[in-house]
Amino acid sequence: MGINDESDISANLQIGPTDAGMVRLYVEGDGIEIPMDFEPDEALEIAEELRAAAAMARKTKR
Repeated sequence: MGINDESDISANLQIGPTDAGMVRLYVEGDGIEIPMDFEPDEALEIAEELRAAAAMARKTKR
């Protein structure tokens, strides 16, 4: 499956700080739980990538 492939799979995403000073992305859906912890600087890089992808998506014709 690639980034442009549609899917009927649904999942929940939670984002927040941990008590260990990390930023956690927590994905849960259909019997799977994926906690992903990032250093704050890594989380900021991910946030920048999300912003850039959102800006590009806005320019995409539908």
